[in-house]
Amino acid sequence: MSRIKMSNSISTNFITNTTQADSKHLMRFLKKIDSFLSEDFIFSPRYQVWRHVVYWFIHINLWTIFWQIMSPVDVSYWHTMFNMLLWVPVFILYSYPLVYWAIPKLLLNGKVVQFFLLILAWGVVGLYINSGFRTYLYVPLQEVLGVNYTLQRGPQPHSYLCMTTSAASPMILKFFKLWTIRQRNWVQAQQEKITAELQLLKAQVHPHFLFNTLNNIYSFSLENSPKTPDMILKLSSLLGYMLNDCKAQEVRLEKEIEIMKNYIDLEKERYGNTIEILWSVKGDTRNKFISPLLMLPFLENAFKHGMSEQIEKPWLDVEISVNNDILQCKIVNSKNDYTPYRKESSGIGIENVKKRLALMYPGSYMLEMRDEQTLFNVWLKITLRGYSHVPLPLPSISQPIPA
Repeated sequence: MSRIKMSNSISTNFITNTTQADSKHLMRFLKKIDSFLSEDFIFSPRYQVWRHVVYWFIHINLWTIFWQIMSPVDVSYWHTMFNMLLWVPVFILYSYPLVYWAIPKLLLNGKVVQFFLLILAWGVVGLYINSGFRTYLYVPLQEVLGVNYTLQRGPQPHSYLCMTTSAASPMILKFFKLWTIRQRNWVQAQQEKITAELQLLKAQVHPHFLFNTLNNIYSFSLENSPKTPDMILKLSSLLGYMLNDCKAQEVRLEKEIEIMKNYIDLEKERYGNTIEILWSVKGDTRNKFISPLLMLPFLENAFKHGMSEQIEKPWLDVEISVNNDILQCKIVNSKNDYTPYRKESSGIGIENVKKRLALMYPGSYMLEMRDEQTLFNVWLKITLRGYSHVPLPLPSISQPIPA
């Protein structure tokens, strides 16, 4: 009895494993088919002829079925298809100038009025093409073949409708194909531009910050201060992160936050007790990833504009929280109430961040910057992965943080 149970168990496991393996192979096959149809077959020049063959095959068969249903006389399916095949050269003559000239040269170049005027004019030309083909080729050929129904010469509404749809369908397909290619090229160009700007941003460690930090380290080293090794380590970590880790498309959120903290600690050594800094990190930051250098430029901007000698008691508040893969970063700093933030003063860093957010997190982020009389407020919210974007209101900050 136990042997029978064991045999049944082995058979069940074998069938289950086989079924799972077959399912995996089927999924891979379906993914390859989907990739081929959505990418290679539609966009690759290698399949250009096949695209035309498939289109006309579908077009002819659909119209053949339509005429079989609508025809008042009894005509065989193959005879109707033969008649449709006779019209294919006319369809091509009428539709391809619109598909391969009017759309790329006029419509996609913004010449919409000229495009629609051409469509109207070409519609009139189509009447003459339709009339000439029916009068001098199609009807005489049908008479030679001895059809048992009467055919009229000249333009006919049903054949003209068939001819215009033969142009409209490929025009729509061509427009969306070219539009998709242009969008892809634009996105690729933007990504390349952002990559170049990111490389510049990584190489552009603020010279003033770097010079003062090295001066501080030098001063501490002369005094044999115990702070010297820690400052060197933090500066080394910051530079190493910018030059090496940021080559990746995403970095660990923990590392990004650590670099921000190191940056604050180094700046705090510069300013000493003249500034008040509040720093808090809430939530689980483990196993989370983020595009590098998204928050650091805002922090650098806060020190650049918020630590002016004209401010009696400068302060900075940084709050980072993670909840269910939703990252929120709030950076608030004091500022001179006589000096509003100028867009050009934020430099390449902030503009770079805005562009990268739009590319890396489309529909999954919020960025708000608010310039008030005595403070500047930055609020960034990002869905790191897999969660839908739910807009949240900007936290209200009416009073500066007490010293």
